[in-house]
Amino acid sequence: MKVYTKTGDDGQTSLLSRQRIAKDDVRVEAYGTVDEANTAMGLAKSLLKQQWAEPIIQSLQEELIQLNGDLATDLNSDVVALRIGDGHVARLERQIDALEEKRIPQRYFVTPGGCPASAALDLARTMVRRAERCVVRLKRTAEIPAAVSLYLNRLSDLLFVLARCVEQDEIVAAATGKIMTALQATGQNAGGKDGMTVLDRAKKLLAAAEYKALEIGVPMVIAVVDDGGNLVAQQRMDGALLASISLALDKAYTAVALKLPTDQAAAVVTPGRELFGLNTAANGRFIVFGGGFPIVERGVVIGAIGVSGGSVQEDMLVAKAALAAL
Repeated sequence: MKVYTKTGDDGQTSLLSRQRIAKDDVRVEAYGTVDEANTAMGLAKSLLKQQWAEPIIQSLQEELIQLNGDLATDLNSDVVALRIGDGHVARLERQIDALEEKRIPQRYFVTPGGCPASAALDLARTMVRRAERCVVRLKRTAEIPAAVSLYLNRLSDLLFVLARCVEQDEIVAAATGKIMTALQATGQNAGGKDGMTVLDRAKKLLAAAEYKALEIGVPMVIAVVDDGGNLVAQQRMDGALLASISLALDKAYTAVALKLPTDQAAAVVTPGRELFGLNTAANGRFIVFGGGFPIVERGVVIGAIGVSGGSVQEDMLVAKAALAAL
């Protein structure tokens, strides 16, 4: 059968019962508008990013074809089995209730266009409303199954709620994506180009420092801080002096605060120098003898290491060995 039949060239078309009516008849306008809505729903389906919504739309589209069969049948002259009934209406109501449970309440008029799929669903909704108005007009002159009007009314409500849920999912997905991107960027910034985090570096420094301390036979306390002077990791070897616990941390803090090795700090705190008396500030936290070194990456200070437990020279030796491991 050819797509073009030429039977409608005179401005008339046939119902399913073969009665001929004008193409601008309200019955034709009614099922033609339903067809428009079905097409808009197909557009929405093609734009969906939510797999859960696709079977809902697909089922509705199939039912609209059946509903158009009822609209294209003149009940006054035909005895036919109706395709759409009360059961279909009840199912739409159950779907609306289920979607309403997941929808965030909105106490304002909705402006369509939150996302492409929801915009297409809103377009379909307005077409269904128009089809419902056509059916109301048609009822004045023809017998139309009651379920048809009820179905169209509930369908427009369902499309509204479905559009909001799809839109809501899009907003959540977009927000989640931005958060994940920000978190990944934060992780990359914290880890550096080589993917190592500050803690990764601290562990590597601790291991290298301990190895060197064991090599020279001096138990040490090793502390690593971040660029804000906050402790990242600290390790006390068996036999290390208790006093070395605070000294190692303070050496690391001093090195990152001044951005220079602690053995070089002594030169700037002597009388007449710009940092004279610094070693007495903050309850003596600033250490001005060797054992603390800033950790520098690509010219930027990203933290510091402090070592205490042996002589100044031994502390510096262990700290330098740790830095060499990076």
